[in-house]
Amino acid sequence: MSSVKSLKPTNFRWTICFLLFIATTINYLDRQVLSLTWKDFIAPEFHWNNNDYGNITALFSIFYAVGMLFAGKFVDWMDTKKGFLWAIGIWSVGAVLHAFCGIATSGILTGNWLAGFHGSKEMIATVSNTSAIISTSVTLFIFARFVLAIGEAGNFPAAIKTTAEYFPKKDRAFSTSIWNAGATVGALAAPITIPFIAKSMGWEWAFIIIGALGFVWMGLWVFYYKKPHVHHKVNEHELTYINQDQEDASHEDINVTEKTFSFRESFSHKQTWAFAFGKFMTDGVWWFFLFWTPAYLSSVYGMDSTQSAFPLFVLYMITLFSIIGGWLPKYFVEKKGMNAYSGRMKAMLIFAFFPLLALLAQPLGSVTYWIPVLIIGIAGAAHQAWSANIFSTVGDMFPKKAIATITGIGGMAGGIGSFIINKSSGVLFDHAHKAWSTVDGIPLLEKYPQYINERLPDGFFEKLEKSGAIVVDGIDKGYMIIFSICAVAYLIAWSVMKTLVPKYKVIK
Repeated sequence: MSSVKSLKPTNFRWTICFLLFIATTINYLDRQVLSLTWKDFIAPEFHWNNNDYGNITALFSIFYAVGMLFAGKFVDWMDTKKGFLWAIGIWSVGAVLHAFCGIATSGILTGNWLAGFHGSKEMIATVSNTSAIISTSVTLFIFARFVLAIGEAGNFPAAIKTTAEYFPKKDRAFSTSIWNAGATVGALAAPITIPFIAKSMGWEWAFIIIGALGFVWMGLWVFYYKKPHVHHKVNEHELTYINQDQEDASHEDINVTEKTFSFRESFSHKQTWAFAFGKFMTDGVWWFFLFWTPAYLSSVYGMDSTQSAFPLFVLYMITLFSIIGGWLPKYFVEKKGMNAYSGRMKAMLIFAFFPLLALLAQPLGSVTYWIPVLIIGIAGAAHQAWSANIFSTVGDMFPKKAIATITGIGGMAGGIGSFIINKSSGVLFDHAHKAWSTVDGIPLLEKYPQYINERLPDGFFEKLEKSGAIVVDGIDKGYMIIFSICAVAYLIAWSVMKTLVPKYKVIK
């Protein structure tokens, strides 16, 4: 216990919350670099289409899902400090690895491993086998995403475990909403930094500069983090506040070797299935918006990554309203006398209705691109508010020894959902691009049947338009389908969660 004896409680728990916020911001910055560089900088170099990008993002999601399953157990085993350091160290290495995929592609295909970033582009341009360039580069990027995903999988289990250590139950949704807003801030900072770094210095340096931020954070974590009951910056009064819940009332030291929940025991509880299903249905929505919105603005509205920077900035500014996600359940608990779970579920039901606006994004997008930007921003804010609360239901119902494990299981489910939506999106958008597009009023594949089973050549639509043809791209219909799925996902998730766990029940 802290030796500091002050009549006024310290507030060091908010310093820890701020560190979690910074880690989550870096997490999402690293995750966003590819989505903001692939269309304008990487795809032309490696001849990628939507399906190639969809494969990379989908496999990232499945790697992340598997990583989340074991990350929770890993964090429980290593405990919070070491577990977090390993996680951010691995994902920072993975982020930087992306920068060297071009050099590696050049080395594999031409034998020149020392060409440098610019030289590798010139060497790849001399390779006539386009299929080899695509398959080699995609494979290398998948490997880099694998390393990134395995490391990033540890962020949320470690952050949730830290939150449970430093905050009482009634404050966990609010504190979680604060550090979880790092996802929004990371997504917010990405479009106004990454494309401009890529444009001025090369896409490789965007990965290197953003990836290096994680190593800086590791130094801060080593310096600031200790368990609250042994931290010299946490006085007795703050510790009493942190431990106000009955399960912590004894003020005993936390035993880091305490036996954790097994997977079998975890899956025996309906609460685990409720949390996992909620994550499965909704995580993919956020990841779709995160990974595909830049491509959406490019494909439907013809914006490059620098032109879309301001709309994306505004979009993610709107998602900052997700901070309400922490305040609303607290209001229901403190002002309406509801228990933590009931207050949280009521708030989540309210948030679940906002994504329905996504049904209007594409139909009204013909008026101005600002309408889908605003709607996606509102849906994103609703998701982050939902996310802060669904994470906190774990701390409400499970003992601390199980939190990281259950969070990992939910993350795995969310990753599987994200895999499905990202893979499906890539396939659907390329299909819509070919099968639902018209040239001078004639279906594209009817006019050019040779492309039924082949890729469209690079810049095919642009060349048609320059020749005077009237081209109507069908990809917007593909986006309409995915937007519709995103719109109803939250209400479906809430209904199943409420059915599985209708009332608050704590697992001992």
